Amino acid sequence: MKTYRKLSQKEIDSLCRNGCSASDWSAVEVSEDFSTEYIRHARFSGNIRLGAFNKEFILAGGMKKHSGLYHVTLHNVTVGDDCCIENVNNYIANYNIGDNVFIENVDIILTDGQSSFGNGVEVSVLNETGGMEVVIYDRLSAQTAYLMTMYRDNPILVGALRTAIGRYVQGVTSSVGTIGSGVTIADTGYIKNVRIGECCKIEGTSRLKNGSINSTASAPVHLGVNVIGDDFIICSGSSVEDGVTFSRCFIGQACMLGHNYSASDSLFFGNCQGENGEACAIFAGPFTVTHHKSTLLIAGMFSFMNAGSGSNQSNHMYKLGPIHQGMLERGAKTASDSYILWPAKVGAFSLVMGRHVSHQDTSDLPFSYLIEQQNTTYIMPGANLKSVGTIRDAKKWPQRDRRSKEDRLDQINFNLLSPYVIQKMLNGVSILKSLRDVSGVGSESYVYQSGMIKRSSLLKGLDYYGMAIDKFLGNSLITRIMQSKFEDIASLHEALVSDAAYGEGEWVDIAGMIAPKEAVSGLVDDICSGRLTDVEEINERFAAIHSNYYEYEWKWAYGIMEQYYDVDLKKISADKLCELIGRWKSSVIGLDNLVYEDARKDFSLSSMTEFESNPFVMSVREHIRVKSELGDKVLAMLKGF
Repeated sequence: MKTYRKLSQKEIDSLCRNGCSASDWSAVEVSEDFSTEYIRHARFSGNIRLGAFNKEFILAGGMKKHSGLYHVTLHNVTVGDDCCIENVNNYIANYNIGDNVFIENVDIILTDGQSSFGNGVEVSVLNETGGMEVVIYDRLSAQTAYLMTMYRDNPILVGALRTAIGRYVQGVTSSVGTIGSGVTIADTGYIKNVRIGECCKIEGTSRLKNGSINSTASAPVHLGVNVIGDDFIICSGSSVEDGVTFSRCFIGQACMLGHNYSASDSLFFGNCQGENGEACAIFAGPFTVTHHKSTLLIAGMFSFMNAGSGSNQSNHMYKLGPIHQGMLERGAKTASDSYILWPAKVGAFSLVMGRHVSHQDTSDLPFSYLIEQQNTTYIMPGANLKSVGTIRDAKKWPQRDRRSKEDRLDQINFNLLSPYVIQKMLNGVSILKSLRDVSGVGSESYVYQSGMIKRSSLLKGLDYYGMAIDKFLGNSLITRIMQSKFEDIASLHEALVSDAAYGEGEWVDIAGMIAPKEAVSGLVDDICSGRLTDVEEINERFAAIHSNYYEYEWKWAYGIMEQYYDVDLKKISADKLCELIGRWKSSVIGLDNLVYEDARKDFSLSSMTEFESNPFVMSVREHIRVKSELGDKVLAMLKGF
């Protein structure tokens, strides 16, 4: 721990000759190797502690500036070693400043009274009129926020979460702010009650008030020109640039906001991007992306979502105000100039085109196209399974995870197919068959959720869903077989049985984390009963559930396979297993060929050579080859029994 001493009279005289003054020199303490050489025109009041100033900063263009204090006023401030603070127009008050900090050309930096630095701010997410508030804090994960938002019918849970968060907020409340080591603050206006983590860069920012910037050395935060923010938390690895304005917002890890984006009462979790447009009262789960000036996201819940230019939603019908909200489940996209009138719910990995005002719920028809024609919504079930864009998205999301590998707050599952979407497909198959049976096989169209499904779309949807279900269940079966040790069919039967604690029953998507509902319910019960009372313990439980995903997935797949294929996996023959694997192989190749043909549409006949050499096209062909060889390998293993 650093020790400090009083100034000597010689040092006081030297500081006075350098144009410095103090309301009480006895309240100024310095480190053992302190020197007055690099302190000019500084005014001190309250309790002051100063480190040593030995280092030079090398700025862009090769300019050098020696550490020290130049033309500054400090009140109740501790300054670490090798800091350079110059040209503070007003003053810095009530701050602990770390080592190697560079502050230049700022107006004012102060902590005024007791502050929680943005922790404890209530964000009126989804419903602007209130009732679904999320309390933000430094360690907020997408999953905890989801519980606070979507479990409002459980007041005991919400109360327990508020109590746990309240304890955290109380722990960070202080009358002294902090600026971490390695921070740069330059050409900046008003900073009040803001806690700034290490290695953060704040350059040209206009105003920051009541917030925490949780920058780290491994994942620094950058705030740029003309940014204005009030009542906020910004997490590690994020950047907020170029005229962004935000109020009552949580900006999660590795998010990017820029180009005059505007946001209020919104939550942005891992790897979100927002540029040019607006957000109001949105729950932006991981990888929510919007780039366009004319795009408004309002009162919606999203994840892995891409908003087209001119996308818009309405959260009121000019009656009781903005009381409605909606959801685009994971992976949904909106095309240019799309419009959705809330309340509505769009199924996972679906594409929305045109204007939709009939409040559809297509959550049991994932991977669909929703296309408006003459004010009618036409649904094409499963059509997005053959889209090259869907597959490209699934490949790029893990590659574009910019979060530091250390201390990730959000649990994110990148899988395109999972128990969550397969259970929806199984529901979708039942819905489509029921529509066909009730209206008749010869009917040209079917009515579902105030929308229309053409007969050709219904039949194709059944085919697409069937292939995807076979692909997923086969993937799970083959993975289990390849990971198991067995000598004969009896030992294989034993190896296939899962001893996972959870997996059976309904699965849920908790803002990017896919898990058995029973596992999440167990966590909720532990919070409600008081067995989980700490925000970090809650994050750790979510992480534990996420880490066991594949064990839980197999337990679910095991039960579904028995129902779907009408088999008993405890007694299944090798021949029947080979039949299921053959079915899997056919579905994998069938879906890949559909994607291959969809990719071909981007190329003219004269550029087929370019098409064949396209990296994505080559990866599809390679995927077919690899999966075919894997299927053949497993078949060879089983044919010996």
